[in-house]
Amino acid sequence: MFSLSGKTAVITGGGSGIGRAISRLFARQGARVEIFEMSEENAKAVCAEIDAEGGTADRVICDVGDQASVRKAFETVAARSGGRLDILVNNAGIAHIGTVLTTSEDDMDRLYRINVKGVYNCMHMAVGRMVEQGGGVILNMSSIASSIGLADRFAYSMTKGAVEIMTLSVAKDFIKHDVRCNCICPARVHTPFVDGYLARTYPGREAEMFEKLSQAQPIGRMAQPDEVATLALYLCSDEASFVTGCAYPIDGGALNLR
Repeated sequence: MFSLSGKTAVITGGGSGIGRAISRLFARQGARVEIFEMSEENAKAVCAEIDAEGGTADRVICDVGDQASVRKAFETVAARSGGRLDILVNNAGIAHIGTVLTTSEDDMDRLYRINVKGVYNCMHMAVGRMVEQGGGVILNMSSIASSIGLADRFAYSMTKGAVEIMTLSVAKDFIKHDVRCNCICPARVHTPFVDGYLARTYPGREAEMFEKLSQAQPIGRMAQPDEVATLALYLCSDEASFVTGCAYPIDGGALNLR
């Protein structure tokens, strides 16, 4: 079950955090993984990990917020895969902490460019290819911030709400073409971003604040990237062939058990 053998999977932001976990798991399940990354160092490292595990992975340096860069990246993938594109995981994204009063215009533009336009750019390039080949799967990374109010996450929450609606629109528009589109809505996940945020914001108090952030979720801890990757695998596999237009929470009870 959950084999991705023979499939080509593009994973944006696949060089770290959740994207790294998804890239490695998909490769272990047989996919030919294409990592879109801004960091060549991170992408190279994950490709080396996949190669050491017997998988197949390549990398493309790509700025998802720049449509020309995205177009070139998909052309590179098409040349390597014989034009095949089975799976797109829109994982690349950036975070921001601030209220409507502390969020600048530059902050809003930066968040929109990556988290919203970046998802649009990749789907804009991918959906046509999937329609032509008779189907495909798109998985977008949203957040529980799209459903509930999170303190100090004004701009970030806006972008994740947009991701969820784009997901539903694509699922609706292309259901007759066998293109499935879903999104995952995680609560807090323990990634390098969390560690960096704690080090910058609470120097000397990292362990204390890590525990506080963990306990803010009913289950009492943060998710691990591998747990999100497992849900991503299901939604992108043939076992989920009847699932489209859904926003899947993976939240440790944050939405319903507060």
